[in-house]
Amino acid sequence: MPQKVVTRFAPSPTGYLHVGGARTALFNWLWAKRNNGTFILRIEDTDQKRNTPTATQQVMDDLRWLGITWDEGPEVGGPNGPYLQSERMDTYEKYIKQLLDEKKAYYCFETTEELGALREEAEADKKGFAYQRPEVFPSFEDARKAREEGRPVTVRFAVPQDKPIVVHDLIRGEISFNPNEVSDFIIQKSDGFPTYNFACVIDDYLMKVTHIIRGQEHLNNTPGQQSLWLALGFDNLPKYVHMSVTISESGGKLSKRERPATLKKAIKAMQDVDLDNLANVGGISRTDIEDFLAGKSIPDMPIINTIAEYLKVPLPEINIVDFSKSGYLPETLVNFLALLGWNPGDDREIMKIEELIEAFDVSRLTKSNSLFDRQKLISFNTEHLKMVESDKLIGYVKAYLKEIDSPVLQADDETLLRIIKLCEGARTLADIDRKSRFLFIDDDKIEYDEKSVKKVLLKSNGLENLAIVRDRLAAMEELSEHAIEQMLRGLAEEKQVGLGKVAQPLRVALCGSTVSLPIFDSVQLLTKERTLARIDKTIHNVKEQANTGD
Repeated sequence: MPQKVVTRFAPSPTGYLHVGGARTALFNWLWAKRNNGTFILRIEDTDQKRNTPTATQQVMDDLRWLGITWDEGPEVGGPNGPYLQSERMDTYEKYIKQLLDEKKAYYCFETTEELGALREEAEADKKGFAYQRPEVFPSFEDARKAREEGRPVTVRFAVPQDKPIVVHDLIRGEISFNPNEVSDFIIQKSDGFPTYNFACVIDDYLMKVTHIIRGQEHLNNTPGQQSLWLALGFDNLPKYVHMSVTISESGGKLSKRERPATLKKAIKAMQDVDLDNLANVGGISRTDIEDFLAGKSIPDMPIINTIAEYLKVPLPEINIVDFSKSGYLPETLVNFLALLGWNPGDDREIMKIEELIEAFDVSRLTKSNSLFDRQKLISFNTEHLKMVESDKLIGYVKAYLKEIDSPVLQADDETLLRIIKLCEGARTLADIDRKSRFLFIDDDKIEYDEKSVKKVLLKSNGLENLAIVRDRLAAMEELSEHAIEQMLRGLAEEKQVGLGKVAQPLRVALCGSTVSLPIFDSVQLLTKERTLARIDKTIHNVKEQANTGD
């Protein structure tokens, strides 16, 4: 009887969920769903210095936003818990003791400085650093004495050296590793916590994981983990799949460092930047800002986001939460990420989740790197916005507006649905917000785009045409879209100009820029009173600006 497929996603909760991690989770989830198997979420939180409970919650929130739910894991439970590694210490201790008793692992007492000196020595000799295994393994008593002396006590796994380590990868075939090149690695740190390379092996075995689908960067970890699996006497070695790397449009690996790098570059390009003010905005010290600009440190991502928002510096989306805040649909991200390093075997690109599950097969994963094409992502989102049912789309729009604290939240469902229909062809939910925000801002709070004012109002009789439009709107009894359209088209014919010459000045007066909903609907939705008030304010302000020469 074939073994039931069990996959897992095991993030370390040190920050937001990166798109690379999301792709790993997605492929594992799709393979489990495709085979009616089990998908496990396991939190690898043994790095006590870097892990935070808020990051764990953020990872789970991001997965759920994508529609990736887990059969076993935190907040769900299951027969193989706990699902936080920090709560499984007794289990790890049992297997550490087994390896020590069987002389398959040994104690070490070197300090960080001593290990650093050994690495420097290896570099000086132009050799790769490999820990030298002692001929006689230290005893438990030796470890006790070392602790009493204040020395760090770790445990290393003695990697078997009798034969090559052969890893069977489902897309890369057999990969042979020389055991001499796999250094004895630490499996228990001096604080008593297990390392990633040890804990994941124990958990994968006890949770009956059958397929380990992960990034190519983990391939070098695999020979050591496989050796450890066999040394512990575990059966049913899991099948390994190491996915290709996703690269950014700049050519490098898609990295979370792109966001702080973009902000740093933007700040350096600015003149007379008040660093004390930036520090205050970010809630950090001036020294922290200076160290960031000097490349000595990187503030936490929420601080980077806050400063970038204050300076109005657009940052590239890297984490799932970034794409959510930029107005992408979860269906879009799932569809797009699934096609990074995998294809369905035909020409399909725009696919619903049900189609992805039905078509997904790990044998169709590719070895070659995949490009994170942001223009393609926008194209995907445009298509998915057309495909989503109205009720569901309203829910997405409301959630997005709430997340960015938009004034458009004031709209009732009927108005919101009308706005959505008027924004047909929008690329993101941000487009819907951007085009309709003017309706829900106080008339005296409209901000005018300087380029739009110069191009539209100060040229080609723009202000003169706007004054005529104002008078004709004031004389109209009914402000229906049809009546407004007839008035504007009639004026354009009188002036013997294109419709834009009379419509665009009106748009800038109402919205502050040349981007809005269709102008006929904009006037009708804004109401006559508010339309006239904004036109009057615009004419007054522009004339005043022209007189002062600003």
